[in-house]
Amino acid sequence: MKMLVLSAPSGSGKTTLVRRLMADFPDLAFSISATSRAPRGQEQDGQDYHFISVEAFKHHIENGDFLEWEEVYSGTFYGSLRSEVDRINSEGKTAVFDIDVAGGQRLKKNYPDITLAVFIQAPSMEVLASRLRGRGTDSEEKIAMRLAKAEQEMLTASRFDHILVNDDLDRAYEELHSWVLPFLER
Repeated sequence: MKMLVLSAPSGSGKTTLVRRLMADFPDLAFSISATSRAPRGQEQDGQDYHFISVEAFKHHIENGDFLEWEEVYSGTFYGSLRSEVDRINSEGKTAVFDIDVAGGQRLKKNYPDITLAVFIQAPSMEVLASRLRGRGTDSEEKIAMRLAKAEQEMLTASRFDHILVNDDLDRAYEELHSWVLPFLER
């Protein structure tokens, strides 16, 4: 069993990089996170996230169903279900996590020998702010919250195996690929 964790502040480009990895490495499978928040944009239940109520999320916590979970914002939970990793392992594949920074740290700490953890960051806070506004999915208040959180998250980047600055998507992907390939082959 192996786990590939990509964590980043919102807007750093981790989802784009995960999608490219998934296209290039058929032995990777996406671990669909659970969340108590409502879908955004075109997100679909069971594909982008498992959208569940706060009550259902808390029930999963009590049952020990998560490898990691976090109350990212007040009343908004995210977590990695053990059942997702079991499903992926039963297919003989490596689980890929596109999760928040605290969750990524928790997986690396709890499963250090089987986890490759990569911290992805935008080249600057200004670029990050521009990317978040460009999405058109969040209010200015929510963007301000995400930026404040990003500043705190960037202070913990050294706890990951690698730090990837996503200033040029193709170059960043080549660097990520160079770390993932030997991890999957070992």
